[in-house]
Amino acid sequence: MLTKKFHPAKFLPVVLGIMAACHGVEALSQTAGEVEFSRGVGFAQAPGQVPRTLGKGLPLKEGDRLTTSDGSSAIIKLMDGTRMTVRPNSEIVLQQYQFKENADNNSMVMQLLRGGLRAVTGLIAKGSPNAARIQTNTATIGIRGTDFDARICAKDCGEESAKIKETSRPNSIQASARVVSLQGGQMSAMDSTGQKRMLVDGGSIYPGDLVETTANTKAVLAFRDESRVTLAATTRFRVDNFVYDDKNPTEGRFLVSLLRGSVRALTGLIAKANNRNVGFSTSTATIGVRGTGLDLVCTGACAVEPLAFDDSEPPSPLLQKVQSQTPSGDSGLAVFAWLGSITVQSGQTALQVLQAGQGLIITPAGIRAVTIAPSIDGPRPDTVNVPSKLFSSQAVADTQEGLFVVVRDGHISVASAGEVLNLGKGETGVVGNNGQVSRPLEVPKFLQFDRIVLPNINNPAGASLINETRARNANQCT
Repeated sequence: MLTKKFHPAKFLPVVLGIMAACHGVEALSQTAGEVEFSRGVGFAQAPGQVPRTLGKGLPLKEGDRLTTSDGSSAIIKLMDGTRMTVRPNSEIVLQQYQFKENADNNSMVMQLLRGGLRAVTGLIAKGSPNAARIQTNTATIGIRGTDFDARICAKDCGEESAKIKETSRPNSIQASARVVSLQGGQMSAMDSTGQKRMLVDGGSIYPGDLVETTANTKAVLAFRDESRVTLAATTRFRVDNFVYDDKNPTEGRFLVSLLRGSVRALTGLIAKANNRNVGFSTSTATIGVRGTGLDLVCTGACAVEPLAFDDSEPPSPLLQKVQSQTPSGDSGLAVFAWLGSITVQSGQTALQVLQAGQGLIITPAGIRAVTIAPSIDGPRPDTVNVPSKLFSSQAVADTQEGLFVVVRDGHISVASAGEVLNLGKGETGVVGNNGQVSRPLEVPKFLQFDRIVLPNINNPAGASLINETRARNANQCT
């Protein structure tokens, strides 16, 4: 009797195929993270697989569907450092998750089907403005590196608010301005503590921020008082002081500094109410306004750049541009009024008033009057369209159904089929089931007094117990 010799190598592909079929998608999915804390009944389920009970240390993979029951919650940590608290009665799908440190194709896409989450994002959202998002039935949440809550509300949210006795706080806008047009390269802002963040369209600028554009970049900022400022390439611009209350504009403040580069500015309601509270500063001169449009170019001595260069290092393109504007080729501060009038004070030089069509070149060699505007690669800000809901608010009832988002820090964009709402630090927005976006006048109580623990808390079990006790005894903000 003849027998065939057994060759293990021939059966290896078959064995591997059976193993892959048994494990299904799980064998191919990237590890996304793990469960750090769970309370109550919850599950993670990969497509075609049996549910896995949420518990500390449970691995999570791309494609997992996370569900929590009534009274249950879980905190998960993803590989890029993102942390999320999954609220009770929630369903979230980790639809896409790809992360490798320092990779340029990292991405995170989640589906929020019901319930909600509280999140502190990690490296993916911080690395690219379009790499992280959450999809719902009515809108897409764009995450720009932030700390936020998102919740889909039916009747449950209004019922929660009805049980809270405290008064809602105003949904105040802390931002001085927002980016309404960004073209070319990159733009960043550094706050007064030295923390730097990248800016995209809709990004917020706050008092004390130092804003900087890279080469080949131009951007337009729209301020809450309807002032607008165009920033050209290689510009450093600081918001020194901005205060505005539309009910009391005469007490407003608009004080900014041009440290280097070029800006085109159109003043707004603060200047109209009290132009003494509006000013543009450089190291060379201080410019006051009288309801106006003006151009400023600051290079050379104005920008604290050397006036003489080594043969091996030619002047920067921005400096060359300003040098070409004057017959002598010198540089410094160019000031030009194209609307209304401005005042210029330079050192001990007497105050000068410039009408529309007049300008000055201020250099270490002296001051020269000009009638030709400096060449600036950027639009006049009065020609730029500003979105209608950039800062507006309207009354929204806590009983409204739809998607609610509150931002504790960072930048969130909420896009429905036809509108985009940009939210900065401390702001709340809502997308109704009809797709209409709005910014409520007041923060809904169910968001302001939310007792579900935040994902970055040190002792979630203890915090949950304290919150439950407080909820039974009195409605208090935790």
